Amino acid sequence: MAHVSQIGNGQLLVEVSSQGAEMQSVKTADGRSWLWDGDPQFWTGRSPILFPIVGKAPSDTVTVDGQPYPMAQHGFARRSAFELIEHTETLCRHRLSASETTSAVYPFAFELVVEHAVQGARLRVSAEVSNRDDRPLVFGIGFHPAFCWPLPGASGKPHVVDLLEGGEPPMRRVEGGLLTTETHLSPFKAGQLVLDHSLFDADAAIFPEGAGTGLIYRAQGGPQLRFGWENLPNLALWSKPSAPFLCIEPWHGTAPEIGASAELSERPYAVSLPDGQTQVFAFTVDFSAANP
Repeated sequence: MAHVSQIGNGQLLVEVSSQGAEMQSVKTADGRSWLWDGDPQFWTGRSPILFPIVGKAPSDTVTVDGQPYPMAQHGFARRSAFELIEHTETLCRHRLSASETTSAVYPFAFELVVEHAVQGARLRVSAEVSNRDDRPLVFGIGFHPAFCWPLPGASGKPHVVDLLEGGEPPMRRVEGGLLTTETHLSPFKAGQLVLDHSLFDADAAIFPEGAGTGLIYRAQGGPQLRFGWENLPNLALWSKPSAPFLCIEPWHGTAPEIGASAELSERPYAVSLPDGQTQVFAFTVDFSAANP
């Protein structure tokens, strides 16, 4: 049975489930909800953790040193029961460790600790991956939080994504969950994208490189949320046609191209973590401008 932990500080109130270490809600002090509520009419996810792959695998199979293993889209962490290992007023930490169940699909000894923490009007979500094996740990990891679109109190206003470093990163698409070989012109103009649901008629908009280290998601003349990320070089934006959410997804790893190898180590942007080592991947959301 999943357990929901609540953390808060007077400015933010956050709920996190032990199932998938998935955030369930984010509210500001005025009671407004910013995270998508998981309405099954559109999508039951809210903020899944993607591990040990991001995206799909060819025929839902990865190989490790040539040996095949079944692997569902975005990996198994989001469907796994995590252990709550620390809970304070403003922080909770959940852990997933290698087990017989995980070894059947991912033959590595690992530890994944997901932390949610609030400080002031800032939320930080981090994933700490540790290699408990005697060989390099190969994986991809990503975050998949869905935020309300329109933002609270901003119905009818145009919504915009501004890249903090500007730029016009090239866009990739997926077909059957795998990257197509074609690179598309960027939908960003001088770092700005005015959102339109038609952008997602062909599934996610993926930016493997050049999106920088953060963005602002805002309604024109309305609230804005400032995002930053650490050790996450890839970005995707996703929604379902006409669905009232926008997923802002920083990743370290993407799906392979159609026709590419199923070998885990050959997936784009795969991490190879030496034995005994730990890496941290994180994103932050600043709500200080949520009330324009």
